[in-house]
Amino acid sequence: MACALVPFCSFQDLESARDFLCSHLRQGGAGATGGVKESSCGKAANWEDDDWGAWEEGGDVQEPEEEEESASKIQASSWLQDCVVSLSPTNDLMVIAREQKAVFFVPKWKHSEKGKEEMQYAVGWSGSLNVEEGECVSSTLCIPLASQKRSSTGRPDWTCIVVGFTSGYVRFYTENGVLLLAQLLNEDPVLQLKCRTYDIPRHPGVTEQNEEMSILYPSAVVTIDGFSLFQSLRACRNQVARATASGNENVQPPPLTYKKWGLQDVDTIVDHVSIGIMTLSPFDQMKTASNIGGYHAAIKNSPPAMSQYITVGSNPFAGFFYALEGSSQPLLSHVALAVASKLTSALFNAASGWLGWKHKQEEESIQKQKPKVEPATPLAVRFGIPDSRRHGERICLSPCNSLAAVTDDFGRVLLLDVARGLAIRMWKGYRDAQVGWIQIVEDLHERESEKMDFSPVGSSQGPSRVAQFLVIYAPRRGILEVWSTQQGPRVGAFNVGKHCRLLYPGYKIMGLNSITSKGWQPQTYQICLVDPVSGTVKTVHVPFHLALSDKKSERAKDMHLVKKLAALLKAKTLNLDVIEAEVKELILDIKYPATKKQALESILANVRLPLSSLTTITQTLMDTLRNQEGECVDEGLLLFCANKLKLLQLHESVNKINCVSMPLEMVPSDNDLAKLLRLDEKAFTRLQMLLENYKVQDTQLSVHFAEDKDGVLPVKTFLEHLECEKDTVDVKKLEEREYVALGSFFFWKCLHGKSSTEEMCHILVSAGFSPQQLLSLLLSVWLSKEKDILHGTQTICCLHAALSLLSKMTTAVDESWDSQSVSPWWQQMRTACVQSENNGAALLSAHVGHSVTAQITDSIAEKKFSQITLGADTDPWEALSLDTEYWKLLLKQLEDCLILQTLLHSKVSKKRSQVPSVQTEPLGKLSVKKLLQGGKGGIADSVAKWVFKQDLSPLLLRLGWKKESEEELPETGSILVVEGEEDQAGLESILELLHLAYQQFPCSLELDVLHAHCCWEYVVQWNKYPEEAHFLTRSIDHLRCIDNAHVQHGIALMMWNTFIVKRLSAATYLMDKVGKAPKDRLCRRDVGMSDSAMTSFLGCCSDLLQTLMEADIRSDEMQLPVLDTEDAWASVEGQISLVELALEQKHIHYPLVEHQSVLCTVLYGIMKFSLKSVKPLSLFDSKGKNAFFKDLTSIQLLPSGEVDPALLSLRHQFLTKLLTALVQAQSSSRKNKGSPEEAVILSVKDRDWPALTVDLAQRLQVNEDAIRRHYVCELYNYGLDHLGEEAILQVHDKEVLASQLLVLTGQRLAYALLHTQTKEGMELLARLPPTLCTWLKAMDPQDLQNVEVPIATTAKLVDKVIEHLPENHGQYSVALNLIEAVEAMS
Repeated sequence: MACALVPFCSFQDLESARDFLCSHLRQGGAGATGGVKESSCGKAANWEDDDWGAWEEGGDVQEPEEEEESASKIQASSWLQDCVVSLSPTNDLMVIAREQKAVFFVPKWKHSEKGKEEMQYAVGWSGSLNVEEGECVSSTLCIPLASQKRSSTGRPDWTCIVVGFTSGYVRFYTENGVLLLAQLLNEDPVLQLKCRTYDIPRHPGVTEQNEEMSILYPSAVVTIDGFSLFQSLRACRNQVARATASGNENVQPPPLTYKKWGLQDVDTIVDHVSIGIMTLSPFDQMKTASNIGGYHAAIKNSPPAMSQYITVGSNPFAGFFYALEGSSQPLLSHVALAVASKLTSALFNAASGWLGWKHKQEEESIQKQKPKVEPATPLAVRFGIPDSRRHGERICLSPCNSLAAVTDDFGRVLLLDVARGLAIRMWKGYRDAQVGWIQIVEDLHERESEKMDFSPVGSSQGPSRVAQFLVIYAPRRGILEVWSTQQGPRVGAFNVGKHCRLLYPGYKIMGLNSITSKGWQPQTYQICLVDPVSGTVKTVHVPFHLALSDKKSERAKDMHLVKKLAALLKAKTLNLDVIEAEVKELILDIKYPATKKQALESILANVRLPLSSLTTITQTLMDTLRNQEGECVDEGLLLFCANKLKLLQLHESVNKINCVSMPLEMVPSDNDLAKLLRLDEKAFTRLQMLLENYKVQDTQLSVHFAEDKDGVLPVKTFLEHLECEKDTVDVKKLEEREYVALGSFFFWKCLHGKSSTEEMCHILVSAGFSPQQLLSLLLSVWLSKEKDILHGTQTICCLHAALSLLSKMTTAVDESWDSQSVSPWWQQMRTACVQSENNGAALLSAHVGHSVTAQITDSIAEKKFSQITLGADTDPWEALSLDTEYWKLLLKQLEDCLILQTLLHSKVSKKRSQVPSVQTEPLGKLSVKKLLQGGKGGIADSVAKWVFKQDLSPLLLRLGWKKESEEELPETGSILVVEGEEDQAGLESILELLHLAYQQFPCSLELDVLHAHCCWEYVVQWNKYPEEAHFLTRSIDHLRCIDNAHVQHGIALMMWNTFIVKRLSAATYLMDKVGKAPKDRLCRRDVGMSDSAMTSFLGCCSDLLQTLMEADIRSDEMQLPVLDTEDAWASVEGQISLVELALEQKHIHYPLVEHQSVLCTVLYGIMKFSLKSVKPLSLFDSKGKNAFFKDLTSIQLLPSGEVDPALLSLRHQFLTKLLTALVQAQSSSRKNKGSPEEAVILSVKDRDWPALTVDLAQRLQVNEDAIRRHYVCELYNYGLDHLGEEAILQVHDKEVLASQLLVLTGQRLAYALLHTQTKEGMELLARLPPTLCTWLKAMDPQDLQNVEVPIATTAKLVDKVIEHLPENHGQYSVALNLIEAVEAMS
């Protein structure tokens, strides 16, 4: 019960606010890394500034850098000291301003990292506030204004931000930074803004103070009446709201009433406080009159009311001013008259210079001519505290207006008595101190119950007392201190860091009065400490009793005894006998019941004291309390002791039972267990098989804590977990681990047959536990300790026994329960099983629950039946009940869930070296509840996630479905060859489990549904990790496996719209921009994946559109699929299933998809073969370009009719380029066969490129035969004659082809004869006909890509030419001559 520094809020992003306000710090931070380079570059130009010390021998170069670094660190931390900070007392707004900029923070509730709700300040508005050039913010206030609505009387409606500027302007803003009102009240800079709000007077004699806001200038103080300000601000806010709603209305807001005093006879003023209206006592009145008017001065009968102001500065250090109140205030309509007659009392007038809601031109003209500033009424200093060398810095008024704390430049804090004008206390050693006040009202319940005679009023307890504490923050020492005033000791100190700001608003909500302030009051923080380093806002809590801490205070003595007790319990060595006696003595010496309770709590929370000592101490305290006189006994404390004692005794009893070991019973046989669970042999064998599979596959490691010994629970933890009320014992809200630990303490040994279940249940129920709570604890242990439970069959019998016992207790199964209604008791057990993720344990406990239910139902029915048919001969039979039916449903659900969980835990051992990390993360555990809430597709979705993790082939899923007959088994071998990665045995077990799952879920895991979910899972993962191109490929594989065209169409369309189209458009525009296959860096920047991944992606896009078109055609002659759910899972709720969503998709517009598909193939070709100088979009006209990336179900305007010849030429050029690159790749793959670059060989075989190109030519309206001929020529050009011979068969116009190939033959011979220059070649050339020689010399063999072709191969080519060249062709004779030449050469 000491002072506490409590964090109540933190900043969400204080650094960004700092960077915004102090941009120099941000630049410094950013430039830190680049600083070295800059200095080295700038050496020549800036040599004078260089560090000369670095030239000296042994000079340490790093020292200045380190100093700079530490200086910049300090600067970065202490930035808040240079800012103007203001906090609303209702904590709904904070303003931090520096120079022209300001940031408004608003609190929001957020989840912290620990999962708890906490308040965080987030930036609500930020910007520049200056209107005039060069003006800066000098002071701010956040004033909450009271709501005028009946429903929220006394609560804040909105917060107004008041900002004072160096130009003399005071401006008022809303929380969103909207300017409401601007006033120029004086032309000097605003030094300080202060506010006073209404507070209910504590005594009848205290003068009721009006609300006001005061503004300090270097030589004047302006006070604005609170009521007038409140009304004006409300009017202005309504005006802004109207203006935003309906355009620009210009209605003048009401004027403010203010007084302006010119403070005289003072050198400098830096801060002030307005004390408010004070009335002098007759003696003070006479004394003041004598001082001012001398011996003969006359005085009035009634003492005049005066407003008191105190300023701090220099000469005098503190000045006291008194302004006489006028007998009646002049009304606003008389303002002009009052000014004209030059009243000597205060000037009341309406503020000039209203700004807001005007057009820009009007605003500019108004700003050019500054508003007229009224002159101040002179006010001389009445007296002061003269101290010529001391300069005051800050003054802070206490909440009850009687004291003020002043800081000065000598590092002192002075306490002033406001009424007497005296300094009554001084603290030394607080340079740059920041001060504030805390006022604490006594809680009447805390008073010592024995002594009630000190009451100031006749009532039993008297009014609440009030204590004031001064809070001083010394930034130089980084310490926050709390002092009791006036002459009290220091009651608290905290180390808080050197860069904080102490905020003390000193006011509450504006706009309240004596009636509205009595209602509900929001929590207001009197004082706050902002720590920019940790980004937290803290407040100080001070208990009232610290104000009473003199030597006679009972409370102080009690606190001393509590500290002594704490020290005793922390001692290194404990001598138990001595300690027990000392602890008893100390706790009995404490007087206050609240402190006694605190002491007992600390004793019971001590881990080192044994149970016997705790019981003795509690018993002694309780006996002492009972022996006291009736009235003085604190009933709450007595009840607390009794409850703790009861729990201590319960702990002892449970321990005793756990310590007595019982003889172990025989392990039950399978037959016994089957009878116990009421299962036939077949069902029991199946259950054993399922659990065995589950045990084998469930190898996930579970966390065990060293201190978690089963069946042991420390007394401290036991007491923390339980609470007593009258005759009942309740378990508090605990975390699951703690709840299980408590359950284990009661039932772990019972479940293993090591201690008596009957005794345990009896003790717990007699202590006050309800059977429902015990059932919950028993099940929590059973369901969480699954591994231990599945290893021993003994536990099943023990659970059966415990459940039977608990069910027979009086309040367990309700007596009114009949077989046609659902019993809440069994429903509780079923709910626990449904929620459990440990399916093995849940299934067993459900079997036990079902068995016990049937047993009880039978016994109830037997009683009824025996009364009806006494002595009749009847067959054995089973009574039916609604609960039994619910159990059967649950058993089916749990069995399904277990089979599914076993499948999801099974793994295939991969031989692949690198598996993406996303595929190695373990899957979450399932529960019946999760499956029921996962929607209709939840089951298929969980299996799809498993398929993705294991990366199983789609063929394997199909095989698991077909595995009805053993004949199919040879296929596994072929699958293994396809997969090439899984081991045979692992695959066999997975197929078994898959088959089992398919049997359990014939509808949910129907093959099309499963493939659809697998397809979606892979594409979702690919979207997260686009680098893993094979994810998308697998997704397309699964898509192709979907048999039903409607489902396939819907899934493909959803994939396109959700994941593909955006990336594809990015890739297209990138390739079009660079005009070639882009480099890796550009692909990563624009498309978010590497160049190789992008190639694969474009290929997949092409496949996806192809599949979509095929599905669209197939869907016409196919019916929609029927989507069923298994009976056990009919009550599934949650989101719509993926397949249902797919069936809702609209039909595609086929020509548009075909058009898009052409683009994909073009892009894939460019990337695949790294083509250059190709802009893909240039192959299409404007209509074609506009149709790309539009919704595939929409009807777009597509290109039709004749194609522009220039466009056709471009398309032809592209297709020939593509074929040339293809043949080049084929040629290089043949050359590199057997070399490590075998990847290239396979890459061309991923699809039939020649056919694809011809198909592309057809769609692009280019002559297909010309493309085929070009392909044949390129094959011969690269020396791939065997492929060329096959390709010739596809060509229609063979005559043109023959003439093209003739030229190619000529080039080959020209190279062989003319370029090799051999002797035989020369002789042969001489023998050839002259026409042929001339023709051969005209050939240019440089165009040939492969010149190393055997002459025999060329001979075949000549034969082909002769075959296809007609006899009347002009070149026929040349061809005949070539035959002879080739024969001669070979």
